[in-house]
Amino acid sequence: MRSILLLIIAVLIGGLAALNWEVLSTPSEVNLGLTTIHAPLGVLMLALTVLLCVIFIAYVLSLQGSVMLEARRHNKEMTAQRELADKAEASRFTELRQVLESQHAAGQSVLLARLAELESHLVARAQESDNSNAAYLGQIEDRMRLVEPPRNTF
Repeated sequence: MRSILLLIIAVLIGGLAALNWEVLSTPSEVNLGLTTIHAPLGVLMLALTVLLCVIFIAYVLSLQGSVMLEARRHNKEMTAQRELADKAEASRFTELRQVLESQHAAGQSVLLARLAELESHLVARAQESDNSNAAYLGQIEDRMRLVEPPRNTF
């Protein structure tokens, strides 16, 4: 919007200068402070306006260039910081994986130890049960030997 406004003002100044060229190019006495010269005042003022516009455009272009360089530098820094953050996140994931694997291994070893303990208790209990059953069967066999067989009375 500002560029369009500045362009319209430049076109108006150029059109006004073209329409009034005869008045602008009329020589007159111009006081420069230390000396006085005989020159067209309108052309001098128009030349100073053009010089001011050129200086302003050069300033704007240099400012735009420095902003673009700063943006590029900032973009590179952001990319470097993003890569550092990605690497840090990857290392955190690796560390988390190692912690989880160690916890899993520790839990698995505890579980296997508990299963081995339960298995040994189960084997001991099965042996006790077998011994008890064998003792009961032995007692029953002893009783059956002591008891006389019934007689047949036929």
